Amino acid sequence: MLAEVRALGFEYAELGHGTRLSLVDGIRAAVAAGEMKICSLHNFCPLPVGVMGPSPDYYRPSSLNETERQLAVRHTLRTLEFAASLGAKLVVLHLGLVEMPDYTAKLMNLFASAQGDTPKFEDLRVKAVTVRAQKRQRNLDQMFRSLDEIVPRARAAGVRLGLETRFAIEEIPSEDEVGEIIRRYGADSVAYWHDVGHAQVKENFGITSHESLLARYRGRTAGMHLQDFAPPAFDHQPPGAGTFNFTRLAPHVTDDMVLAWELHPNCSAGRITEACRRTHELIRSPVRA
Repeated sequence: MLAEVRALGFEYAELGHGTRLSLVDGIRAAVAAGEMKICSLHNFCPLPVGVMGPSPDYYRPSSLNETERQLAVRHTLRTLEFAASLGAKLVVLHLGLVEMPDYTAKLMNLFASAQGDTPKFEDLRVKAVTVRAQKRQRNLDQMFRSLDEIVPRARAAGVRLGLETRFAIEEIPSEDEVGEIIRRYGADSVAYWHDVGHAQVKENFGITSHESLLARYRGRTAGMHLQDFAPPAFDHQPPGAGTFNFTRLAPHVTDDMVLAWELHPNCSAGRITEACRRTHELIRSPVRA
């Protein structure tokens, strides 16, 4: 796996939430041999035993089910240990959701049918945000309980936690909650992580924009998941396969950010190499991952 990434010309790689336990020894050996460097891991990594595919939300740190919450903490701590052993300095987290009706799916259906600028769409969006505000506290309390256990262990391991942009209104953290979490634990331990695809969904819904998010968390953004995007929600595309204008990111990219390409596995190698090189030139940042 890492040999394929290296062959594409990348010096660093992010280990994703689909990394199987059977790959761990080979990854350790490749890193120890200097064949590849690991910039970041996406929780949960490796996958929990018995989980067969990418499952970053398999256990939710915000769950009202205490057993599930504890399992989320346990497997996150395992990810932190793995990251530290590989010399990675960042772990990207999903933090669960507010337990409420799934308004995002309904909004996505309306948007996909060209009803994103209708009163029906706006009324549903307002309702979704209102219901979330009313129901969020119990799940937020659980999420903070989880982070109270996770953050000290991350600090001890020398690993920073990245709070990934969420695409669903129901998910945690919201755009405001990112700031709440950073203020509570400190930007040296917890930072914003910008996901182009997820942020584009929120922008399409009229909730926020890339520029707004990145300006708001300037100096507190650890990195980005880069990918092209095509409406209504086709993300993880190589540059040029979608409609996203990557130059929008240029004013917000800094030298200390991790820029990790999160692409669909069916993308062709040749297309990835050239497209990613050109895009890094556009956003004026050296290739990191």
